[in-house]
Amino acid sequence: MRHRLFWKLGLTYLLLLFLALLGVDVYAGRVLRRDYLRAAYAQLESLARVVEAQPPEFDRPDELAAWAKWLGASGARVTVIAADGAVLADSAEDPRKMENHANRPEIQDARARGEGRAVRFSHTVKRELVYLARRYPAPGGVVVVRLALPLAEIDAALADLRWRLWGASLALLLLGGGVSLLYSRAVSGRIERLQEFSQRVAGGDFRPLAVERAGDELTDLAHSLNESARQLDQTIRSLTDERNRAAAILGSMVEGVAVVGADERVLFCNQAFCRAVASEAGACQGRPLLEVIREPELIRVIRRALAAGESAPSEVTLGAAPPRTFGVTAAPVRSEEATGAVLVLHDITELRRLERVRRDFVANVSHEFKTPLTAIQGFAETLLGGALDDPKNSRRFLEIIREHAGRLGRLTDDLMELSLIEAGKLEMEFRSLGVAEVIEPCVETTRLKAGPKQLTLVVEVASDLPRLRGDLRRLQEVLQNLLDNAVQYTPAGGRITVRAARRDAQVVIAVSDTGIGIPRADQERIFERFYRVDAARSREVGGTGLGLSIARHLVEAHGGRLTVESDIGRGSTFSVFLPAA
Repeated sequence: MRHRLFWKLGLTYLLLLFLALLGVDVYAGRVLRRDYLRAAYAQLESLARVVEAQPPEFDRPDELAAWAKWLGASGARVTVIAADGAVLADSAEDPRKMENHANRPEIQDARARGEGRAVRFSHTVKRELVYLARRYPAPGGVVVVRLALPLAEIDAALADLRWRLWGASLALLLLGGGVSLLYSRAVSGRIERLQEFSQRVAGGDFRPLAVERAGDELTDLAHSLNESARQLDQTIRSLTDERNRAAAILGSMVEGVAVVGADERVLFCNQAFCRAVASEAGACQGRPLLEVIREPELIRVIRRALAAGESAPSEVTLGAAPPRTFGVTAAPVRSEEATGAVLVLHDITELRRLERVRRDFVANVSHEFKTPLTAIQGFAETLLGGALDDPKNSRRFLEIIREHAGRLGRLTDDLMELSLIEAGKLEMEFRSLGVAEVIEPCVETTRLKAGPKQLTLVVEVASDLPRLRGDLRRLQEVLQNLLDNAVQYTPAGGRITVRAARRDAQVVIAVSDTGIGIPRADQERIFERFYRVDAARSREVGGTGLGLSIARHLVEAHGGRLTVESDIGRGSTFSVFLPAA
């Protein structure tokens, strides 16, 4: 701490001193340079007046060269240039070795305006010079006399000034560094203790700091920190308790809850909300709303609550496999500093499914009963209308009435059985069973039905199967229902396979066929009452639409489960998973 404080003070002082020195150096250099240039031009103008008073013979080279040497004795360099830029005479160099000067800026200005000035580096003498050029008349045209003085004197003066400034600055730096060291040693100890106390508070240790009796600002600061730590401790304890209670409540809720800010960012959400929007737990918070929610209707509900400031109930469907329906309530939350909305998602998928099943059940039961009742009523009226006197037709009509009455009886029996199963009142006799006892009678019955359609029936039963505990008649009813469906929905020449194998602590009995298959969207619904993938074909073969529903309930009553895997045109596989005894 002490070293850091010392270096901060020293480096700050050094930086300020350096900037001040740099400013003085730049300012002094500009002032000296400006004064020197002013003096140099004054001297060159004096020499120019001498040229005007005692001009040379410009058409006599020897006399012109002597004149240039004479004038150059003043310390200035004298150069005489012809109108085409050729050097006629020079006080420092042989004019024959010098290049053409027509492109020199001061020469061009002198030819154009009568006088030219410039400060630039000379490649001839390898240093910076001050130039003054004037145009004079000469036999056959004009000439330009250029006078130049070096800037060496100002460079030496600037170097001397810089050495003096840097020497004084070094002395000030040493003095300031010593003062900074003494000051930092006096206060760094107390500041370090304050820093350690702040770190303890940040780490959750709120024990008070021992205050020194110095009576200065650091003492007041220590008292303030102790009081702040005490209040902070109380506040954190209170907030922690409230947060834990709120987190426990929200985390245990089955409803999805999220808080959205005015900038449409998710400020808070529970796990139920993340599951509803198909996102990882905790990955929603802090992200923009459009990245978390992909349902346009849900986003519109939230935006309406944010904009209109009123609750906006709605109903949306989220997900695709399988889709789930949620009742949505978005309520605005306003405070003095922020505006947002609280979003609550209530899963009503099962409610909507039950409503749909109830509607379908009522419609299907009405339809299933209406068809045979209509037939019975119609043929009975026909018989009463005089058809009884026709022995041939009356017998056929009575057979039709009996067939539909039998269908009504089967339908009523299935409904009663299903009701008993769902109510838990179906009586079953559980005992130890071999898998072969369940499969063999059903296979023999199925061979008789498969013969007319030339279906191949294959049975593959493993030899090491454990015994089952269940009701033999009910399990045979399940397997027979699956085999009958396989026969009904497999085209002539197809193949039906019955497999029995052991999987962990379960016995799996699978019925596979090469039939028409079941669409993926219908595979879960085929276990509902009266649901048919192909209603016309199902009624044609005399099905009631309750077989698979009864089969699933019977399997679940044995502690197992019934599943289906199917592809359109490639057949289906129904698997019965039963726990081993």
